[in-house]
Amino acid sequence: MSQPPRAPRPDDVGGETNDVALTVLATDGPVDSVTLMRGRRELIIRHGADTYRLRITASNKLILTK
Repeated sequence: MSQPPRAPRPDDVGGETNDVALTVLATDGPVDSVTLMRGRRELIIRHGADTYRLRITASNKLILTK
C-alpha cells in the first residue's frame, strides 16, 4: 500500500532543506536556540512578505530585527 505524497518542505535562505522548521512546528514546548540556529550566528526568517534577522550577539543575546 502506497503512502500519500509528502508536503513540500520549507527551504532556508541557502536553499538547503530546513528540517528544523518542521521539528519546531511539531513541538509543544520551548525550542532550544542551539537547535534553531544550527551552529550559525544569524538566521533569516520570512514572515509573510517581511524578512527578519535573528542573530546572536557577542554577549550571547538574541536580537530580532526587521
